[in-house]
Amino acid sequence: MPILSAAGRFSAEAPINEPNIALNGLAFAASGGRARTCYSVTTVTVSGRRKTIVFTTLGGCLVALAITLNVGWIANWRTGVMYVIGTLSFLAIIAGVVLNTIFLLREIRRNEQHDAFINAVTHELKTPVASIRLYLETLQKRDLPPEKQREFYKIMHDDSDRLLNTIETVLRAGRVSRSTKLYHRSRVDLVEVVQETVDLARTRNHLAANSIAVAAMPKEAVVLGDPDELKGALMNLLDNAIKYSPKKVDISVRLDKFIDRTAVVQVRDEGMGIPKSELKHVFKRFYRVPGSVRIKGTGLGLFIVRTVAKKHGGKVTVESPGPGFGSTFRLKIPLAAPE
Repeated sequence: MPILSAAGRFSAEAPINEPNIALNGLAFAASGGRARTCYSVTTVTVSGRRKTIVFTTLGGCLVALAITLNVGWIANWRTGVMYVIGTLSFLAIIAGVVLNTIFLLREIRRNEQHDAFINAVTHELKTPVASIRLYLETLQKRDLPPEKQREFYKIMHDDSDRLLNTIETVLRAGRVSRSTKLYHRSRVDLVEVVQETVDLARTRNHLAANSIAVAAMPKEAVVLGDPDELKGALMNLLDNAIKYSPKKVDISVRLDKFIDRTAVVQVRDEGMGIPKSELKHVFKRFYRVPGSVRIKGTGLGLFIVRTVAKKHGGKVTVESPGPGFGSTFRLKIPLAAPE
């Protein structure tokens, strides 16, 4: 054991090692002596660790340098450059092939949609024209009673409305897609727009009053926009709900105002429904849900709705539990500031 003198110093017989240094440091502190010897040993320990780290790092760098030099002597630098260039070129070719394939698939799908649109429009235009011509020829060649004549006139009137509706849809799609801004804004009350559009849809499709139920609406819901475009968008939503309810037309329309200064028109039907995988595609131009080819239409109605919603600073969304469970469309338009 080390011997500590009264003056706080080590005796000549005491060996110096780390446990003794720690004990002697405590003894110095307890005796009030000088602790210079303890602090100097700590400094030497820290400096030794730093030297170890430095020499270890230096050794690792030398080993890495030696390996690099050896590999560099074995492999030619030109071969490495060619390898890098070849790898980059191969990746560029693969990326180009992938992009070209994606582009071709999109063009094929777009051409198919265009062909389907042309066929649908041709059918929608040709059918009412042929019907009107047939009834006109019948009226010219035969002497029919007044009751039959009135029936024929009514059918021709309905066919002409169908023809005008198709032409108006195509023209509106071209008009709204050319411009993304509203140049003529006015204050429009959505309450009146909803009521007028629902009445027109009932009359045009010869529906009973309870076929399209309208929930209680607020006193007013004023927005800034084009009244004709808003009516056209809402009419397309109602026409879409009617077309895809082949068995029974059961539609509910609701208009709500929310605290975030937004008016929401909801159109819900109990018709065919939409597969969840198709929900994000139904608002594309010319797009029609697979399996709905037998339903008449041009594939432009929901595209018009989305375009009109964007031009008015809003959006349109759709929800459907799946095929056979109907669908719900929501048209959201910001409310106008109070006058």
